[in-house]
Amino acid sequence: MPEVYICEIINNEKLNDFTFAVTVVCGELASTARAGQFVGINCGEGLLLRRPISICDICGDMLKFVYEIKGEGTRKLSEYVTGQKLDILGPLGNGFCLPEGDILAVGGGIGVPPLLFAAQSAKSGVTAVLGFRDSGRVIMKNEFETVCNEVYITTDDGSFGIHGAVTKPLEGLLKRGGYGVVLSCGPRAMLNGVAKLCEQYGVQCQISLEERMGCGIGACLVCACATARGGEVQMSRVCKDGPVFDAREVVWNS
Repeated sequence: MPEVYICEIINNEKLNDFTFAVTVVCGELASTARAGQFVGINCGEGLLLRRPISICDICGDMLKFVYEIKGEGTRKLSEYVTGQKLDILGPLGNGFCLPEGDILAVGGGIGVPPLLFAAQSAKSGVTAVLGFRDSGRVIMKNEFETVCNEVYITTDDGSFGIHGAVTKPLEGLLKRGGYGVVLSCGPRAMLNGVAKLCEQYGVQCQISLEERMGCGIGACLVCACATARGGEVQMSRVCKDGPVFDAREVVWNS
């Protein structure tokens, strides 16, 4: 069961013009969280809803969360400083299943950070394919290079790394073979493309969906998405039944 923790901020650093990384101390939360799970952060007075943010990294009793400024809540969060406290609910949702064998981690934009925790938790080798809009939005390259065997960076405009979508290097890696599972997080269109390639090459694919959330615990149904299990379509709650799903279960055209 998730619990509320009051966590001290160790650092809240600006990664680029759009993205920040906040690090907090919370030994109990750090010891129970799994790769792919997220937390709900109370960003300040006057904001009713917590902001759902994936767990990026855990080191000892410290947790890192990477977020983009997209509204009033995340703007306020970016103004917190070292020594202040954050009200955090977690861990929330179901994380990745990390089997034996090599892993392909495929991330896009703000879907990249949670894959670092997955790569750190992997039982075998990891290859990462990370996609961004342009060079100004590339984040965490060094962190992934520290824990992965190979790291491929793509940008939509070709200003850094490989020009194009993550599916370009991904297909080459799937053709090469040797991967037991693909873990992916990012925009829905990207996830759909990744899922189709994995189905084509017969590789298991787990995807982490990014949806707007209200409560974060499955009560409000704001984040419902269509999934198919046993031949029947049903509405699943991304915050509680996910955010990680088997890609074959997601109804992409819903």
